[in-house]
Amino acid sequence: MPQWTVTSGESGERLDRYLAAPDRAGSRARAAAAIERGKVFVNDREMTPADAGARVREGDVVRLWTDRPGTAKGRWSIGERRDLPIVYEDDALVVLDKPAGVLAVPLPPDRGGARSVFEDLKAYLSKRGRRRPFVVHRIDRDTSGLVLFAKSAAARHALKKQFTRRDPERVYLAVVYGRPSPPAGTWRDTLVWDARSLIQKETSPRDPRGKEAVSRYRVVEQFTRAALVEVTLVSGRRNQIRIQARLRGHTLVGERRYIYGPDALRPIAFERQALHAFRLAFRHPDDGRAMMFEAPPPADFSALLARLRHRES
Repeated sequence: MPQWTVTSGESGERLDRYLAAPDRAGSRARAAAAIERGKVFVNDREMTPADAGARVREGDVVRLWTDRPGTAKGRWSIGERRDLPIVYEDDALVVLDKPAGVLAVPLPPDRGGARSVFEDLKAYLSKRGRRRPFVVHRIDRDTSGLVLFAKSAAARHALKKQFTRRDPERVYLAVVYGRPSPPAGTWRDTLVWDARSLIQKETSPRDPRGKEAVSRYRVVEQFTRAALVEVTLVSGRRNQIRIQARLRGHTLVGERRYIYGPDALRPIAFERQALHAFRLAFRHPDDGRAMMFEAPPPADFSALLARLRHRES
């Protein structure tokens, strides 16, 4: 992802004009298209068409995600100017970069009518004469990042078979308390879902209700009180990374449910669990070609890392 830092001589220029330089997007039209398709970030915040006329300031870091999949039709305003965050779309599937605080799929009617990207996607497809989407997998409300939907029952069936075989690659970024040791390895647990408390619990491998949970992890960056960890799901249990990190004394920063250890008494300020679905790779359900997508961490996650790095300096 090419990036540039705004100089004093460039400060005050419109974002689209700044990007139109020959060594960047190359033209005003290409700059506008890149902004429209969600490929432009300033200080790790994704720009929208409304930001095209924003003035860049000295020191701003401008990034252009030249290889990010996406189309101009991927931005769709529904109701309260909601942008549907489409990363990729074709006749069989849609990949979304879900923002934190938004459900992946709706809650049951008796648990409230909070917004979900499923409902936004359903409305988007309906406007184009398409059927409702089909859920392939999901991520937690306060987890940001990539989530996959199918456009037909056949595509969903083919994709779900891949997930059952544990073929897709699902890589997350997490900020956890402490110093994971060793710095790379495998977390392996037996978990049982408590339907009354709505949490995962550790149980004995002999428990007939228990399900195997396996994750591979590696420390990407170590700070004084916390670490940035890359976690690859082998299995895909609900809240899996959150409970497995907590079981080892490495509660996620911002965690509200799976909390353990002295760090809870002196928390690092963050408004949600610091977990982001960064990479998703699978085979296309129609022709089997390899598909791989990455979503950069959102602004709040990047700001958390910046604060932790600043404390180290």
